Amino acid sequence: MTKGRPLTLLLKFIIPIFLGFIFQQFYNMVDTVIVGRFVSPKALAAVGSTGTIMFMFMGLANGMTTGYTVLISQKFGAGDREATRKSFVNAIILGLISTVVITVIALAVMHPLLHLMNTPEDIYNDAYAYISTICAGSIALIGYNLLAASLRAIGNSKTPLYFLIFSAFLNIVLDLVFIIGFKLGTFGAALATDISQGVSAVLCMIYIVKNVEILRPKKGDWHLRKDYSLKQLNIGVPMALQFGITASGTMVMQSSINIYGSTAVTGFTAAGKVINLMTSGMPSLGQTMAAYVGQNFGYRDLDRVDRGTRDGMKIAAIYSVISAVLSVLTLPYIIGLFFDSGVDISVYMPYAKAYVYECVPFYIPLAAIFVYRNAMQACGYGKTALILGIVELLARFITAFASISLQSFNLAVAGDAISWFSAGVISFILYLIVFKQLRRKMERLSPDKA
Repeated sequence: MTKGRPLTLLLKFIIPIFLGFIFQQFYNMVDTVIVGRFVSPKALAAVGSTGTIMFMFMGLANGMTTGYTVLISQKFGAGDREATRKSFVNAIILGLISTVVITVIALAVMHPLLHLMNTPEDIYNDAYAYISTICAGSIALIGYNLLAASLRAIGNSKTPLYFLIFSAFLNIVLDLVFIIGFKLGTFGAALATDISQGVSAVLCMIYIVKNVEILRPKKGDWHLRKDYSLKQLNIGVPMALQFGITASGTMVMQSSINIYGSTAVTGFTAAGKVINLMTSGMPSLGQTMAAYVGQNFGYRDLDRVDRGTRDGMKIAAIYSVISAVLSVLTLPYIIGLFFDSGVDISVYMPYAKAYVYECVPFYIPLAAIFVYRNAMQACGYGKTALILGIVELLARFITAFASISLQSFNLAVAGDAISWFSAGVISFILYLIVFKQLRRKMERLSPDKA
């Protein structure tokens, strides 16, 4: 990605990643559709009520693993094949350690966390069954994301898509078997997700060993390297903390919504699936920026980094407008998928509309967060993610407590919109500061190139 027109490269690279996110959201939606239709609306609310917890613990892990793979793209961009391979192996080892720590912590605090979040009693058991099973199988999700991010770091965004598509269809089959066939309820939905993600991870690793020589581990590679570990942790830990801090804010937001009962939670959950589907292009663009900027930063071409980031924002703005319009137009139709024909969805629609209508005007700031944050992280500025996480946390905290005080559901669901706007503005300001610093550093190190 160090040669050619940045806009063209970004568009070609992002399409497979975007399709992958669409399929990922698709089979996440299948979980909730099957649960809502074949178990009960309350089971749907149970799955939705745990979404922020899952985002927190999986975000911690995925933030670390994404940070670990930034070094791979930098080494690959610099043309150092041996360092590329060793940084990949080091990322795997750090990823396994992270998985064990996060899984143990997640399972230990799950009961207190659900109570702290005001989880309604009539959905508590289903909620615990779902989220504890997801966390117990976190190695599957972490493994796939780490291996897929490693392939993208060297410019291969298509292969992870193929495995994800297979995983999506496998997840649907397992959902039908576990939920409809074996009557396992929310536990079955979580088990299907764990197994399908695990299969994707195994397929990715087999592909790398057989077909990707630059990443193929050698016998003497399997040990931690201090210099690599410090660089990867320096990027990965702040990214993980950013996810954790952001998720803490969403958990507070979810707590303020849970107060309104399972009907409100059900409407909010269904609307959240619509928003997640329509904004799938934003994290896709973020991963594209990480690979593009990482390689060009490793190649020491800051002009190209800046041009690519500007082009990334152009893509983000156009996509945001289109997805905002689609979110509003398709909301009534997609919501209907989650419920059996005998369920009156009109009782859930006011809650769903409130959330979607308040969020869509702020899709562009949300997209900006992914573009600028990933660009800065790919240049080694991992702590900027931590700053943005704190901004989002404060915005959600203030909004949630205000909504509880005023007893306003509309204000409760505005937490996302307010946090996106705040962090989006700050991310742009931080990017300008970071880029000026990089310019000065590059001029000192290689004045002829600068």
